[in-house]
Amino acid sequence: MRYPIMRITRVGIVGCGIMGSGIAQVCAQAGIDVVVTEKDEIALQRGMATIRKAVRRLEEKGRLSVNKGQEILRRIHGSTEIHDFRTCDLVIECVTEDLGLKKHIFRTLDGICQRDAVLATNTSVLSIGEMAGCTARPDKVIGTHFLTPAPVNKLLEIVVTAQTSEDTLRRVQQFVETVGKKSIVARDKPGFVVNRVLTSIMFNAVRLLEEGVATKEDIETAMEVGLGLPMGPLKLLDLIGIDTVVLGSEALFKELNEQQYNPPQTLRRMAGEGLLGRKTGKGFYEYPDSPGTGAG
Repeated sequence: MRYPIMRITRVGIVGCGIMGSGIAQVCAQAGIDVVVTEKDEIALQRGMATIRKAVRRLEEKGRLSVNKGQEILRRIHGSTEIHDFRTCDLVIECVTEDLGLKKHIFRTLDGICQRDAVLATNTSVLSIGEMAGCTARPDKVIGTHFLTPAPVNKLLEIVVTAQTSEDTLRRVQQFVETVGKKSIVARDKPGFVVNRVLTSIMFNAVRLLEEGVATKEDIETAMEVGLGLPMGPLKLLDLIGIDTVVLGSEALFKELNEQQYNPPQTLRRMAGEGLLGRKTGKGFYEYPDSPGTGAG
């Protein structure tokens, strides 16, 4: 006999960067109250400004009325206090791909959040089981991998560990439907589904560029026109963030020991030089209106 599903009506998000701010927007647009935190007030205000800018763009395009936009923004509460998650039904961790940091966050959340709250991670490659093992509720730990950009991409990977309960999975599947996404369910294996495939595509595009096989423009055209991808792999690298991709793929390479997941030297160099893509204003392309340039 199946019991009624406990609905998720209040979501907490740890981190208000590119992914965190996008997920906060997605939840608020679906009528869900959101608490989003950052490490300090400067980072928090930067993230909240990103959300406001995204909502304004939707208003300008006629996809939202001004009243609806204001309603969405009122649903999002920004904070620098992790204890504000104590009333949330679901908390999604969205920090950098650093397993040690994520495990620390899960230990902290486990001591703060109500006992029936689900703890989730937006990681794209790291072991969710290891994060679950840091808590006294491994049955309520799950992966909710939103794809970039979260407000636009319709897919969400739900990742389950050996200990994730059926009830937790059902609650998260209902949440995914509420926020208007299509979900797939994957086991807790390195890279899950999307990044096991996508990383190879992005890295082979970079290697083709390194070898001088084609220009970046022709590589992008081949993928967009020839294969129907909505965005070329080099543009996608800029969107995700070069440093984020390098961190994640290094973890993937370490786990699988397959050369296809070893970041190309071009990406390692760009990460070292701070050429991280959209967030810094320059990667494979230039972005004059990026917050990292001081514009906008």
